[in-house]
Amino acid sequence: MTDTRRDRLAVEEAEHTLAHAHLDLATGLDVIESLLHPDYIIIQPGGVIETKTDVLASYRTGTRHWDTAQVDQLRSTQYGATIIVVGRWCASGHNGATWFDYQARFASVWIKTGSRWQNITYQSTEITV
Repeated sequence: MTDTRRDRLAVEEAEHTLAHAHLDLATGLDVIESLLHPDYIIIQPGGVIETKTDVLASYRTGTRHWDTAQVDQLRSTQYGATIIVVGRWCASGHNGATWFDYQARFASVWIKTGSRWQNITYQSTEITV
C-alpha cells in the first residue's frame, strides 16, 4: 500500500472516529478535542463560523445529545500534507429541547502535524433526501 493510500485511509478512519465520538460526549469529547487542530474552524450549515474553542464549549454545556451520528460516501484526495474529504454526515438527536434529524454534505480539510492528522476546517450544507 502506498503512503498516500495509507494516509487517506487513516484520515477517512478519523472521520468515522470523529462522528462516533459524538454518541457519548462523556468519553468522546477528548477524542474530538484531539482530532481537531488548534486553529480549527467550522462553517455551520447556516453560515455561522465557530472555532475549536466554540465547538468544545457548546458540547460541554450538556444540552446536545446525538442518538445517531455517522459519515459515509467519503472521497478523499491528498495534496502533500493536506487531505480533503468530501462526504455525507447523518445525525439525529436533541439540541436542548429541539429535535434534529438531518443529513449534510461536507468538505473537511485535514493537515498533517508531526506524525498525526488533524482536522483544520469543516464546512457542511444540509441536504434533503
